[in-house]
Amino acid sequence: MLTINNVVKYRGTQQILSGISFRARPGRVTGFLGPNGAGKSSTLRILLGLDRATSGSALINGKPFSELHYPLATVGAALDGSGAHRMRTGRAHLRWIARTAGLSRSRVEEVLEIVGLTNAADKRVGNYSLGMGRRLGMAAALLGDPPILVLDEPVNGLDPEGIRWIRTFLRKRAESGNTVLLSSHLIGELAETVDDVVIIKQGTIVADGTLDEVIGNHSTLEKAFFARTSEHASGVV
Repeated sequence: MLTINNVVKYRGTQQILSGISFRARPGRVTGFLGPNGAGKSSTLRILLGLDRATSGSALINGKPFSELHYPLATVGAALDGSGAHRMRTGRAHLRWIARTAGLSRSRVEEVLEIVGLTNAADKRVGNYSLGMGRRLGMAAALLGDPPILVLDEPVNGLDPEGIRWIRTFLRKRAESGNTVLLSSHLIGELAETVDDVVIIKQGTIVADGTLDEVIGNHSTLEKAFFARTSEHASGVV
């Protein structure tokens, strides 16, 4: 369970997040949706302990990320691409992460197979396509076989086959009782994948419900995604 409770974030005098609250529940895929600059990345970074909220709480199974005893086995995250050094191979990158977490090399081979990177595992990451980098980031997130996945724009850069693969994979994870939270700025990317939708705009939650409930509220979607360009110039990230 992921619980965001009344999170406020200021950067200097600018308010980035305005008391946002929502949950991502086990057995569900939750889509965190909003235009570019709405505050999605700021929220995920706070959840994963990469940034601090000014007030409020972001909890993973009832605890902040900093208090998790085995983070990699609790929550797997893929933010901002693979995070790997360009000169390392994909396999070396995963082995380094596995070693720091006390995981076996055999698990590295398992996740490479899961994400379809076995044949490219010995290529340098700098030679990976955007889609391959996304797959490597997913492999890293899966190393500890965590019950929770947090993914930022996971289908960005993937070809149609890759998009179908990740949709199927995430559905199976949720159906097995796991929690999946994924962000996107395109509702079409989520429509075939998610159970629940949280929409954020300019640092404020404007809708939270099942996919059918949110899609059925056309006025909410219009306000969130079809506002005038000037309304998106807030600088929120």
